[in-house]
Amino acid sequence: MTGSEPAISRIDTSRPHPARVYDWFLGGKDNYPVDEELGRQITAMQGDAPRHARANRRFMERATRAIVEEAGIRQFLDIGSGIPTEPNLHQIAQSVVPDARVVYVDNDPIVLAHAGALLRGTPQGVTEYVQADAREPERILEAAGAVLDLDRPVALSLIALLHFIADDDGAHELVDTLVGALAPGSCLVLSAMTADFDPENVRRGIAAYTASGVTLVARSHAEMSRLFKGLEVLDPGIVSLGNWRPGEEEDDRGGPVSLYGAVGLKR
Repeated sequence: MTGSEPAISRIDTSRPHPARVYDWFLGGKDNYPVDEELGRQITAMQGDAPRHARANRRFMERATRAIVEEAGIRQFLDIGSGIPTEPNLHQIAQSVVPDARVVYVDNDPIVLAHAGALLRGTPQGVTEYVQADAREPERILEAAGAVLDLDRPVALSLIALLHFIADDDGAHELVDTLVGALAPGSCLVLSAMTADFDPENVRRGIAAYTASGVTLVARSHAEMSRLFKGLEVLDPGIVSLGNWRPGEEEDDRGGPVSLYGAVGLKR
């Protein structure tokens, strides 16, 4: 785990942070008034925003379990991990294979402050946390390589991350660098916001984030597909999160979730 000065002293409470707004959507307590204010603005415009956040969390759980059970992957690199919310990725993976190795990456000091919760895994497995920005893929790979064997398959998890990184800011280069460093048999697990299903509400949400100083972009199905170039997209393809191998817990009464999700396999 990196970061030398006390995390709490570096937390900026003057501006909302996506990880803390997401925590508020999920009913968490690790957020500040500025995050709650933006969360309430978004919810006022898009009343099912908390439902979308919960659907995103459940997608992570189903995709992680599928990768372990079907692809046999035992190593995970989760970038943009966010504030710990049980079950965390390592809890899902290690419940199936206790020796799974997981590296979490985030750039929000409040996540670092709660990293102890992320690091409580099984005795057989390994969980580690790296404080880094997603736009530093080489640094991330170097740190992850101290924990993970990058010559063996790794599941790269970019859950609800790339809609905070515009194409002009290097979103494709980020994915290309990370996936390019992984061994054959690795997977890319990705969810990202789209305006394909509810364009007006999504555009209003983007405007609210932008006004608060947070970059937010929506990608079409075609734009999402380009992020998986060179990968074999597993069934059921790139779909609204609730339609990705839905379980009994999925609630489709509010219509499609305005995030696409998919898993791609590197051959």
